[in-house]
Amino acid sequence: MIVSSSGIAQIKASLKEKVFFGHEPSAELIAILMVYFVQGILGLARLGVSFFLKDELGLSPASVSALLGVAALPWMIKPLFGFVSDGLPIFGYRRRPYLVLSGFLGAAAWLCLATIVHTAWAATLAIALSSLSIAVSDVIVDSLVVERARAESVGAAGSLQSLCWGASAIGGLITAYFSGSLLEQFSAQTVFAITATFPLIVALSAWLISESRLQEQPDWSAVQLQLGQLRQAMTQKAIWLPTVFLFLWQATPTAESAFFFFSTNELGFQPEFLGRVRLVTSIASLLGIWLFQRFLKTVPFRTIIGWSIVLSSVLGMTMLLLVTHTNRTLGIDDRWFSLGDSLVLTVMGQIAYMPILVLAARLCPPGVEATLFALLMSVVNLASLLSYELGAVLMHWMGITETDFTWLWLLVVLTNLSTLLPLPFLGWLPTYEHTVNTATSEPQPVSLLQPISAFDPDPSASKPLA
Repeated sequence: MIVSSSGIAQIKASLKEKVFFGHEPSAELIAILMVYFVQGILGLARLGVSFFLKDELGLSPASVSALLGVAALPWMIKPLFGFVSDGLPIFGYRRRPYLVLSGFLGAAAWLCLATIVHTAWAATLAIALSSLSIAVSDVIVDSLVVERARAESVGAAGSLQSLCWGASAIGGLITAYFSGSLLEQFSAQTVFAITATFPLIVALSAWLISESRLQEQPDWSAVQLQLGQLRQAMTQKAIWLPTVFLFLWQATPTAESAFFFFSTNELGFQPEFLGRVRLVTSIASLLGIWLFQRFLKTVPFRTIIGWSIVLSSVLGMTMLLLVTHTNRTLGIDDRWFSLGDSLVLTVMGQIAYMPILVLAARLCPPGVEATLFALLMSVVNLASLLSYELGAVLMHWMGITETDFTWLWLLVVLTNLSTLLPLPFLGWLPTYEHTVNTATSEPQPVSLLQPISAFDPDPSASKPLA
């Protein structure tokens, strides 16, 4: 069957509207989406890392939680990467060279895990380097999206953000099941070796980024100007109050590591089934993006965040049924219960994060997009690190080990109740009608769904039992 030129044009227009949300599928846009896609596809090694730390290095739940917290340190200094990228170009380019370097660094880190890492300290360093690779590429691609999203029309606001989130979620979706099934067939080191190939895609994609070479190297006056813009932005109440609220919310302790040990050692979940759980959460992440884009993009910040906190805390308590094996009394299989709970909590987590990211991107003044956006997001990442460390302390105090889960029910209660603590400060979040333009300090009208870039991969993973 021969398709006419008008038919081809209609197909292209349909793909542009439905797949790319109205954006022209240029080589640069594909390159940007590929970076987010790689962030999602790196989830292939997530289960491998957990089993490697638990089985091959013999670490306890508290030790794993503490190690993962320390290994996430690169996400705490994301503003430094943004500052360096904005102010210190390489060969006249501020974006492409850093993407290339991050790709090679990530590949090297995963190869080390696949070959020469045999101690907890070496594992911490290698995992931290892999986090550094993702953090650098995330900062760079965030700045690219923030720069390009400014040109979006009001009607298309938020479409680029949703597109980027979707690319990351699809990457996670593709590898979700295989992250478990591969571990059934191969060692964790083999999975790490396979994973090492993905960061190279980031390095290759960098060459498709459209970037003009700077004719002059930035001088100290430009650096001082950057610092002045950042200082002006961060001293505004409309910026630092919401930031403090997000920190308090995300700093509550997590039981994630303890629950992983409970799932594998007590419930006997195998890697293949845990891969299925990741598949469900990846689908749930896409569902959360769609629900927000379709129904919630004009709902006030305080309404979405407030209800998300309350509902997540209440739904998180259902894990008590699994921990106490009450679900078996009710005739609900452990596996079905885990799948359903993961789906619901992931949708909630994704919906809660979308308006946070929208606000953060809207507050970025021109010229320091990478630095300020990374600064705002690193506060949340710092809170997540504190969440892991507080969880490790609670596990140690309660005597929760790889075989003793006597007090796991209490840990579940405390971690879920603690998420309610920031509710009295909900008024620190702005309403959706106004935010502050950091260049003029004047209130500016803004839709809740303004252009934004994708945030750190797998955001819901930092909250208890999500």
